[in-house]
Amino acid sequence: MKRRTFLSKAIKTGIAGSVISQFPVFNIISKPLKSEKGLGIALVGLGNYATHQLAPALQQTVNCYLAGIVTGKYDKPDEWVEKYQIDDKNVYDYTNIDNVGNNKDIDVVYIVLPNALHAEYTIRGAQAGKHVICEKPMATSAEDCKKMVDSCKKAGKELAIGYRLHYDPYNLEMMRLGQNKVYGKVSQINAGFAFHLRNKEAWRLDKKMAGGGPLMDVGIYALQGSIYTLGMLPKKLKATNTTVDKDFYTDIEGTLEWEMDFGSGIKSNCYTSYEDGYNYLKAHAEEGEFEISPAYSYDGLAGKTPKGPMNFGPFNQQAAQMDAFAKHVLEGKENLVPGEMGWRDMFIIDRIYESAETGREISLKGIPHVLQKV
Repeated sequence: MKRRTFLSKAIKTGIAGSVISQFPVFNIISKPLKSEKGLGIALVGLGNYATHQLAPALQQTVNCYLAGIVTGKYDKPDEWVEKYQIDDKNVYDYTNIDNVGNNKDIDVVYIVLPNALHAEYTIRGAQAGKHVICEKPMATSAEDCKKMVDSCKKAGKELAIGYRLHYDPYNLEMMRLGQNKVYGKVSQINAGFAFHLRNKEAWRLDKKMAGGGPLMDVGIYALQGSIYTLGMLPKKLKATNTTVDKDFYTDIEGTLEWEMDFGSGIKSNCYTSYEDGYNYLKAHAEEGEFEISPAYSYDGLAGKTPKGPMNFGPFNQQAAQMDAFAKHVLEGKENLVPGEMGWRDMFIIDRIYESAETGREISLKGIPHVLQKV
């Protein structure tokens, strides 16, 4: 059985800065099981992101290391075992992941599965006694996000979302410039992320696995960028499905745009698509514009301000993200990207889809109040 087939059946059958928040973020302090390496991380799912980004990044971390893998029984993980010198006892499949609780080499499970499996495997990881990092989007509904947060708290385990850009110097600079009003009050944000995707075999085009279209994949970056640049939460929004090829994108949106209203005349115009290509985050302030473009890529980011270009050089976002989580667990450092932040974003996404479907402006009353302040 191919990995994608297994995951599809799993879904259908149900196999199982500083942060300002109204929710308490647990602050469990523990000692590294291997002091010379820090926390042992097991990657759950060996797809493209785990293979080409997370595993290499774990060779650059100082507070954590790649200790194990969880993958399909028929994926032949031999090359991972050989390449990264992973102990055979630290190799699991989706059916026996719960046994990871007995493994003292593994402190954290990093969920890198299709979106519809995030909730199940986050909860199983926490119940097995491990801290959890879950890739974005946190889940396919805000309801599931709350269950994930509650389950981790009940188990006394930490939960973080894989929001790597909260550690990236270019995006941190956008936060600093916007939140501190370096160029005056920001009145408008323009943000967009899109790439061409027309492969019907891609799980991202399967609504049961992805939960939606580009909004659930790359549009969430535009949503996040708007919020952390302003350091504010939106009060209401209006969305429109602007898909061009509706014969191809039948179950999901091909293109979506939405406007978020932050009050006091401040708005954000956001765009995402599988039918186009763009990647930017721009702020309009009283004394000029500042922006990054590309804004959300793994590397090669570039930015400019009214005083000239941003230039921070090369930076491994994933290594910084995982090292920060390890320090949060080991030393009590603040968790900049807690589960409540993923819950917040899914709360907004649910309402973007509601607005696009109904054509109505939707209130964001009741939004989980989580912000990263710089």
